[in-house]
Amino acid sequence: MFFCFSRNIIVRTLVLVLGLAVTLTFPLALYAAPKFSPLEQQQISIETPGLFSKANAFQIDFTNMGEDEYSFPLPVGKTVAHLNGSIEIETKSGDAVKSMFSGTVRLSRKSSSYGNVIVVRHNNGLETVYALNAQNLVQSGDYVKAGQTIAIVGGKGERTYLLFQIMVDGNRINPSTLIETKSHAIRKQIVTFTKEAGIVTLKTKLTEAQVRERAEKAQTMSLDTNDPFKGNNVYRINLDLITSWHYPLDNAKVISGYGGRRRGHSGVDIKNGPGTKVYAAFDGKVVQSGVFSGYGNCITIRHTFGLETRYSHNSKNLVKVGDMVKAGQVIAIVGRTGRATTEHVHFETRIAGRAFNPNFVFDTDKNKLHTGTLQFKKNGGVVRIKD
Repeated sequence: MFFCFSRNIIVRTLVLVLGLAVTLTFPLALYAAPKFSPLEQQQISIETPGLFSKANAFQIDFTNMGEDEYSFPLPVGKTVAHLNGSIEIETKSGDAVKSMFSGTVRLSRKSSSYGNVIVVRHNNGLETVYALNAQNLVQSGDYVKAGQTIAIVGGKGERTYLLFQIMVDGNRINPSTLIETKSHAIRKQIVTFTKEAGIVTLKTKLTEAQVRERAEKAQTMSLDTNDPFKGNNVYRINLDLITSWHYPLDNAKVISGYGGRRRGHSGVDIKNGPGTKVYAAFDGKVVQSGVFSGYGNCITIRHTFGLETRYSHNSKNLVKVGDMVKAGQVIAIVGRTGRATTEHVHFETRIAGRAFNPNFVFDTDKNKLHTGTLQFKKNGGVVRIKD
Protein backbone atom coordinates (compact mmCIF):
# COMPACT_ATOMS: atom_id res chain seq x y z
CA MET A 1 0.00 0.00 0.00
CA PHE A 2 2.80 2.31 0.92
CA PHE A 3 4.60 1.42 -2.30
CA CYS A 4 1.56 2.20 -4.47
CA PHE A 5 1.00 5.50 -2.74
CA SER A 6 4.66 6.42 -3.14
CA ARG A 7 4.59 5.39 -6.78
CA ASN A 8 1.58 7.63 -7.44
CA ILE A 9 3.34 10.53 -5.81
CA ILE A 10 6.44 9.89 -7.86
CA VAL A 11 4.45 9.63 -11.10
CA ARG A 12 2.53 12.83 -10.38
CA THR A 13 5.73 14.60 -9.45
CA LEU A 14 7.39 13.52 -12.69
CA VAL A 15 4.39 14.66 -14.71
CA LEU A 16 4.43 18.02 -12.93
CA VAL A 17 8.16 18.46 -13.43
CA LEU A 18 8.03 17.42 -17.08
CA GLY A 19 5.02 19.64 -17.70
CA LEU A 20 6.84 22.56 -16.11
CA ALA A 21 9.91 21.82 -18.21
CA VAL A 22 7.82 21.81 -21.38
CA THR A 23 6.18 25.07 -20.37
CA LEU A 24 9.51 26.74 -19.68
CA THR A 25 11.17 25.57 -22.88
CA PHE A 26 8.24 25.92 -25.27
CA PRO A 27 8.82 29.63 -26.13
CA LEU A 28 12.41 28.80 -27.03
CA ALA A 29 11.21 25.99 -29.28
CA LEU A 30 9.28 28.53 -31.33
CA TYR A 31 12.53 30.24 -32.25
CA ALA A 32 14.77 28.42 -34.72
CA ALA A 33 18.17 30.11 -34.68
CA PRO A 34 19.52 30.62 -38.21
CA LYS A 35 22.77 28.92 -39.04
CA PHE A 36 25.33 31.44 -40.20
CA SER A 37 28.19 30.45 -42.44
CA PRO A 38 31.77 31.25 -41.36
CA LEU A 39 31.79 34.05 -43.93
CA GLU A 40 28.56 35.53 -42.52
CA GLN A 41 30.15 35.55 -39.09
CA GLN A 42 33.19 37.41 -40.39
CA GLN A 43 32.06 39.74 -43.19
CA ILE A 44 30.01 42.82 -42.23
CA SER A 45 28.41 43.49 -45.63
CA ILE A 46 27.06 40.28 -47.12
CA GLU A 47 23.90 39.16 -48.91
CA THR A 48 21.09 37.71 -46.81
CA PRO A 49 20.37 34.20 -48.17
CA GLY A 50 16.89 33.89 -49.68
CA LEU A 51 15.84 37.48 -49.00
CA PHE A 52 15.07 38.21 -52.66
CA SER A 53 14.77 34.63 -53.89
CA LYS A 54 10.99 34.72 -54.47
CA ALA A 55 10.61 38.33 -55.58
CA ASN A 56 12.80 41.33 -56.28
CA ALA A 57 11.02 43.39 -53.61
CA PHE A 58 9.62 43.15 -50.11
CA GLN A 59 7.76 45.58 -47.87
CA ILE A 60 7.90 46.58 -44.20
CA ASP A 61 5.02 48.39 -42.51
CA PHE A 62 6.35 50.63 -39.74
CA THR A 63 3.04 52.44 -39.20
CA ASN A 64 1.74 50.25 -36.37
CA MET A 65 5.01 49.35 -34.67
CA GLY A 66 4.66 49.02 -30.89
CA GLU A 67 7.02 50.50 -28.31
CA ASP A 68 8.44 47.05 -27.52
CA GLU A 69 9.23 46.39 -31.19
CA TYR A 70 11.69 49.23 -31.76
CA SER A 71 14.48 51.02 -29.92
CA PHE A 72 16.80 53.81 -30.95
CA PRO A 73 20.31 52.29 -30.84
CA LEU A 74 21.56 54.74 -28.21
CA PRO A 75 18.48 56.17 -26.44
CA VAL A 76 20.50 58.75 -24.48
CA GLY A 77 22.67 59.73 -27.45
CA LYS A 78 22.60 62.57 -29.95
CA THR A 79 23.09 62.13 -33.68
CA VAL A 80 25.98 64.39 -34.69
CA ALA A 81 26.96 63.24 -38.18
CA HIS A 82 25.68 61.44 -41.30
CA LEU A 83 28.50 59.79 -43.25
CA ASN A 84 28.26 57.42 -46.23
CA GLY A 85 25.09 55.67 -45.08
CA SER A 86 26.17 55.73 -41.43
CA ILE A 87 25.26 57.92 -38.49
CA GLU A 88 27.38 58.81 -35.49
CA ILE A 89 25.46 58.89 -32.21
CA GLU A 90 27.40 60.72 -29.51
CA THR A 91 26.99 60.07 -25.81
CA LYS A 92 28.98 59.56 -22.61
CA SER A 93 31.24 56.69 -21.64
CA GLY A 94 29.54 53.61 -20.24
CA ASP A 95 26.18 54.05 -21.95
CA ALA A 96 24.34 50.99 -23.24
CA VAL A 97 23.89 50.19 -26.92
CA LYS A 98 20.47 48.70 -27.72
CA SER A 99 19.28 46.41 -30.51
CA MET A 100 17.02 48.37 -32.85
CA PHE A 101 14.64 45.44 -33.55
CA SER A 102 14.42 41.84 -32.41
CA GLY A 103 16.64 39.41 -34.28
CA THR A 104 19.69 37.18 -34.22
CA VAL A 105 23.28 38.29 -33.80
CA ARG A 106 24.99 37.34 -37.05
CA LEU A 107 28.40 38.75 -36.27
CA SER A 108 30.19 39.83 -33.11
CA ARG A 109 33.92 40.35 -33.37
CA LYS A 110 36.75 42.85 -33.48
CA SER A 111 37.48 44.51 -36.80
CA SER A 112 40.49 46.57 -37.85
CA SER A 113 38.29 49.38 -39.16
CA TYR A 114 35.09 49.00 -37.09
CA GLY A 115 36.58 48.03 -33.74
CA ASN A 116 34.27 45.84 -31.69
CA VAL A 117 31.34 45.44 -34.06
CA ILE A 118 27.99 43.66 -33.92
CA VAL A 119 25.62 42.88 -36.78
CA VAL A 120 22.05 41.82 -35.97
CA ARG A 121 19.89 40.16 -38.61
CA HIS A 122 16.27 41.06 -37.96
CA ASN A 123 13.13 39.12 -38.72
CA ASN A 124 11.84 41.92 -40.98
CA GLY A 125 14.72 41.56 -43.48
CA LEU A 126 16.92 44.39 -42.21
CA GLU A 127 20.34 44.13 -40.64
CA THR A 128 21.78 46.69 -38.22
CA VAL A 129 25.44 47.40 -37.52
CA TYR A 130 26.77 48.70 -34.17
CA ALA A 131 30.46 49.60 -34.39
CA LEU A 132 33.34 51.03 -32.32
CA ASN A 133 31.96 49.46 -29.14
CA ALA A 134 34.02 49.44 -25.97
CA GLN A 135 32.66 45.96 -25.30
CA ASN A 136 30.38 43.53 -27.10
CA LEU A 137 27.93 41.76 -24.77
CA VAL A 138 26.48 39.23 -27.23
CA GLN A 139 27.90 36.65 -29.60
CA SER A 140 26.96 35.18 -32.96
CA GLY A 141 23.81 33.10 -32.74
CA ASP A 142 22.33 34.94 -29.76
CA TYR A 143 18.69 35.98 -30.08
CA VAL A 144 18.09 39.56 -28.92
CA LYS A 145 14.94 41.56 -28.37
CA ALA A 146 14.30 45.14 -29.47
CA GLY A 147 15.75 47.43 -26.80
CA GLN A 148 18.02 44.73 -25.33
CA THR A 149 21.51 45.90 -24.35
CA ILE A 150 24.02 44.32 -26.71
CA ALA A 151 27.15 46.42 -26.15
CA ILE A 152 28.79 49.23 -24.20
CA VAL A 153 29.42 52.33 -26.27
CA GLY A 154 32.99 53.05 -27.28
CA GLY A 155 34.23 55.47 -29.90
CA LYS A 156 37.47 56.66 -31.36
CA GLY A 157 40.11 58.98 -29.96
CA GLU A 158 38.67 61.24 -27.27
CA ARG A 159 35.13 60.99 -28.64
CA THR A 160 32.52 58.61 -27.23
CA TYR A 161 30.06 57.61 -29.90
CA LEU A 162 28.38 54.73 -31.76
CA LEU A 163 28.83 54.22 -35.48
CA PHE A 164 25.47 52.87 -36.66
CA GLN A 165 24.33 51.49 -40.01
CA ILE A 166 21.29 49.78 -41.52
CA MET A 167 21.72 47.23 -44.29
CA VAL A 168 19.49 45.30 -46.67
CA ASP A 169 21.11 42.32 -48.40
CA GLY A 170 24.53 43.83 -47.73
CA ASN A 171 23.57 47.26 -49.11
CA ARG A 172 23.70 50.24 -46.78
CA ILE A 173 20.64 52.45 -46.61
CA ASN A 174 20.45 55.89 -45.07
CA PRO A 175 19.26 55.41 -41.45
CA SER A 176 17.46 58.75 -41.51
CA THR A 177 15.01 57.35 -44.08
CA LEU A 178 13.68 55.09 -41.32
CA ILE A 179 14.51 57.03 -38.16
CA GLU A 180 13.83 60.56 -37.00
CA THR A 181 17.39 61.06 -35.80
CA LYS A 182 16.51 64.08 -33.65
CA SER A 183 13.47 62.66 -31.88
CA HIS A 184 14.76 59.03 -32.07
CA ALA A 185 11.32 57.89 -33.29
CA ILE A 186 10.76 55.37 -36.06
CA ARG A 187 9.15 57.00 -39.09
CA LYS A 188 5.54 55.83 -39.41
CA GLN A 189 5.55 54.73 -43.03
CA ILE A 190 5.40 51.77 -45.36
CA VAL A 191 8.74 51.04 -47.05
CA THR A 192 9.31 48.92 -50.16
CA PHE A 193 12.82 47.56 -50.73
CA THR A 194 13.65 46.58 -54.32
CA LYS A 195 16.74 44.84 -55.66
CA GLU A 196 17.84 45.37 -59.25
CA ALA A 197 21.26 44.54 -60.69
CA GLY A 198 22.54 43.83 -57.19
CA ILE A 199 21.56 47.27 -55.87
CA VAL A 200 18.86 47.73 -53.24
CA THR A 201 16.72 50.87 -53.34
CA LEU A 202 13.80 51.85 -51.20
CA LYS A 203 10.58 53.75 -51.67
CA THR A 204 8.54 55.11 -48.80
CA LYS A 205 4.78 55.46 -48.69
CA LEU A 206 2.55 57.13 -46.12
CA THR A 207 -0.85 55.86 -45.08
CA GLU A 208 -3.89 57.77 -46.36
CA ALA A 209 -4.39 59.30 -42.91
CA GLN A 210 -0.77 60.48 -42.82
CA VAL A 211 -0.98 61.96 -46.30
CA ARG A 212 -4.09 63.85 -45.28
CA GLU A 213 -2.54 65.05 -42.01
CA ARG A 214 0.58 66.34 -43.73
CA ALA A 215 -1.38 68.01 -46.49
CA GLU A 216 -3.65 69.71 -43.97
CA LYS A 217 -0.63 70.95 -42.07
CA ALA A 218 1.00 72.24 -45.26
CA GLN A 219 -2.24 73.95 -46.21
CA THR A 220 -2.50 75.76 -42.88
CA MET A 221 -0.98 79.23 -42.63
CA SER A 222 -1.03 82.26 -40.40
CA LEU A 223 -4.25 84.26 -40.38
CA ASP A 224 -2.18 87.43 -40.14
CA THR A 225 -1.19 87.32 -43.80
CA ASN A 226 -3.18 87.42 -47.01
CA ASP A 227 -0.30 86.34 -49.28
CA PRO A 228 -0.20 82.54 -49.52
CA PHE A 229 2.31 82.65 -52.39
CA LYS A 230 5.24 83.77 -50.19
CA GLY A 231 7.55 84.37 -53.14
CA ASN A 232 6.23 81.48 -55.25
CA ASN A 233 4.37 81.92 -58.52
CA VAL A 234 1.88 79.13 -57.90
CA TYR A 235 -0.30 78.19 -54.94
CA ARG A 236 -2.62 75.20 -54.61
CA ILE A 237 -5.60 74.45 -52.41
CA ASN A 238 -6.89 70.88 -52.07
CA LEU A 239 -10.61 71.24 -51.44
CA ASP A 240 -10.83 67.57 -50.44
CA LEU A 241 -8.94 68.44 -47.25
CA ILE A 242 -11.52 70.98 -46.13
CA THR A 243 -13.83 69.06 -43.84
CA SER A 244 -15.56 72.02 -42.19
CA TRP A 245 -17.64 74.25 -44.48
CA HIS A 246 -21.10 75.80 -44.89
CA TYR A 247 -22.68 77.52 -47.86
CA PRO A 248 -23.23 81.23 -47.03
CA LEU A 249 -27.02 80.97 -47.35
CA ASP A 250 -29.35 78.01 -46.92
CA ASN A 251 -31.38 77.12 -50.02
CA ALA A 252 -29.84 80.02 -51.91
CA LYS A 253 -30.33 80.84 -55.58
CA VAL A 254 -27.88 82.79 -57.76
CA ILE A 255 -29.48 85.93 -59.12
CA SER A 256 -26.31 87.39 -60.64
CA GLY A 257 -23.20 85.47 -61.64
CA TYR A 258 -19.50 86.27 -61.57
CA GLY A 259 -17.83 88.52 -64.12
CA GLY A 260 -19.49 90.00 -67.16
CA ARG A 261 -17.98 92.46 -69.65
CA ARG A 262 -20.02 95.48 -68.60
CA ARG A 263 -19.52 95.57 -64.87
CA GLY A 264 -16.91 92.93 -64.05
CA HIS A 265 -18.94 91.49 -61.17
CA SER A 266 -16.39 90.39 -58.53
CA GLY A 267 -18.57 87.74 -56.88
CA VAL A 268 -21.95 86.05 -57.07
CA ASP A 269 -25.22 87.44 -55.76
CA ILE A 270 -27.18 84.79 -53.89
CA LYS A 271 -30.67 85.20 -52.54
CA ASN A 272 -33.00 83.45 -50.15
CA GLY A 273 -35.19 85.94 -48.35
CA PRO A 274 -34.95 89.15 -46.31
CA GLY A 275 -33.87 88.73 -42.70
CA THR A 276 -32.35 85.27 -43.22
CA LYS A 277 -29.03 84.24 -41.69
CA VAL A 278 -25.64 84.57 -43.34
CA TYR A 279 -23.11 81.86 -42.44
CA ALA A 280 -19.33 81.77 -42.41
CA ALA A 281 -18.23 79.51 -45.27
CA PHE A 282 -15.14 78.19 -43.42
CA ASP A 283 -13.30 78.52 -40.12
CA GLY A 284 -11.29 81.73 -39.98
CA LYS A 285 -10.63 85.18 -38.61
CA VAL A 286 -12.71 88.30 -39.27
CA VAL A 287 -10.36 90.88 -40.81
CA GLN A 288 -12.99 93.45 -41.89
CA SER A 289 -16.46 94.23 -40.59
CA GLY A 290 -18.38 97.45 -41.22
CA VAL A 291 -19.64 99.75 -43.95
CA PHE A 292 -17.39 99.44 -47.00
CA SER A 293 -18.17 101.66 -49.99
CA GLY A 294 -20.82 100.20 -52.30
CA TYR A 295 -20.70 96.90 -50.42
CA GLY A 296 -22.72 98.42 -47.57
CA ASN A 297 -22.39 96.36 -44.38
CA CYS A 298 -19.59 94.00 -45.33
CA ILE A 299 -17.61 91.22 -43.63
CA THR A 300 -14.32 89.71 -44.83
CA ILE A 301 -13.00 86.49 -43.27
CA ARG A 302 -9.49 85.13 -43.75
CA HIS A 303 -9.09 81.35 -43.74
CA THR A 304 -6.07 79.22 -42.82
CA PHE A 305 -5.81 77.57 -46.26
CA GLY A 306 -5.18 80.92 -48.00
CA LEU A 307 -8.62 82.11 -49.06
CA GLU A 308 -10.57 85.14 -48.00
CA THR A 309 -14.37 85.21 -48.28
CA ARG A 310 -16.50 88.36 -48.39
CA TYR A 311 -20.20 88.81 -47.52
CA SER A 312 -21.89 92.15 -48.22
CA HIS A 313 -25.14 94.17 -48.34
CA ASN A 314 -25.98 92.79 -44.89
CA SER A 315 -28.69 94.49 -42.87
CA LYS A 316 -26.61 93.77 -39.77
CA ASN A 317 -23.14 92.43 -39.08
CA LEU A 318 -22.96 90.10 -36.07
CA VAL A 319 -19.15 89.78 -35.81
CA LYS A 320 -16.32 92.26 -35.41
CA VAL A 321 -12.72 92.48 -36.55
CA GLY A 322 -10.53 89.99 -34.73
CA ASP A 323 -13.30 87.48 -34.02
CA MET A 324 -12.50 83.83 -34.73
CA VAL A 325 -15.44 82.13 -36.41
CA LYS A 326 -16.36 78.56 -37.27
CA ALA A 327 -17.85 77.29 -40.51
CA GLY A 328 -21.61 77.55 -40.25
CA GLN A 329 -21.52 80.27 -37.60
CA VAL A 330 -24.10 83.02 -38.16
CA ILE A 331 -22.16 86.19 -38.96
CA ALA A 332 -24.80 88.53 -40.42
CA ILE A 333 -28.40 89.05 -41.49
CA VAL A 334 -29.34 89.37 -45.15
CA GLY A 335 -30.07 92.95 -46.26
CA ARG A 336 -29.78 95.48 -49.09
CA THR A 337 -27.31 98.06 -47.76
CA GLY A 338 -24.88 99.75 -50.15
CA ARG A 339 -25.53 99.52 -53.87
CA ALA A 340 -28.22 96.85 -53.84
CA THR A 341 -31.69 96.83 -55.35
CA THR A 342 -32.96 93.75 -53.47
CA GLU A 343 -32.14 91.79 -50.35
CA HIS A 344 -29.31 89.38 -51.10
CA VAL A 345 -25.72 88.45 -50.22
CA HIS A 346 -22.92 89.46 -52.54
CA PHE A 347 -20.43 86.63 -51.94
CA GLU A 348 -16.77 86.76 -52.99
CA THR A 349 -13.77 84.45 -52.83
CA ARG A 350 -10.31 86.02 -52.93
CA ILE A 351 -6.70 84.88 -53.05
CA ALA A 352 -3.95 87.36 -52.09
CA GLY A 353 -6.58 90.12 -52.31
CA ARG A 354 -7.61 89.21 -55.86
CA ALA A 355 -11.21 88.11 -56.48
CA PHE A 356 -11.91 84.97 -58.50
CA ASN A 357 -15.05 83.09 -59.46
CA PRO A 358 -16.65 81.48 -56.35
CA ASN A 359 -17.86 78.70 -58.63
CA PHE A 360 -14.34 77.25 -58.45
CA VAL A 361 -14.91 76.66 -54.74
CA PHE A 362 -18.66 76.08 -54.49
CA ASP A 363 -21.20 74.54 -56.80
CA THR A 364 -23.51 77.52 -56.48
CA ASP A 365 -26.41 75.63 -58.09
CA LYS A 366 -26.28 72.81 -55.53
CA ASN A 367 -24.90 74.92 -52.64
CA LYS A 368 -22.08 72.37 -52.16
CA LEU A 369 -18.30 72.51 -51.86
CA HIS A 370 -16.45 71.27 -54.94
CA THR A 371 -13.80 68.54 -54.75
CA GLY A 372 -10.32 68.47 -56.27
CA THR A 373 -7.36 70.83 -56.27
CA LEU A 374 -7.31 74.48 -57.35
CA GLN A 375 -4.13 76.04 -58.71
CA PHE A 376 -3.66 79.80 -58.49
CA LYS A 377 -1.08 81.90 -60.28
CA LYS A 378 0.38 84.93 -58.59
CA ASN A 379 -0.33 87.15 -61.59
CA GLY A 380 -3.96 86.01 -61.67
CA GLY A 381 -5.85 83.02 -62.95
CA VAL A 382 -7.15 79.85 -61.38
CA VAL A 383 -7.61 76.35 -62.80
CA ARG A 384 -8.86 73.04 -61.46
CA ILE A 385 -6.15 70.40 -61.74
CA LYS A 386 -5.70 66.68 -61.23
CA ASP A 387 -3.08 65.65 -58.66
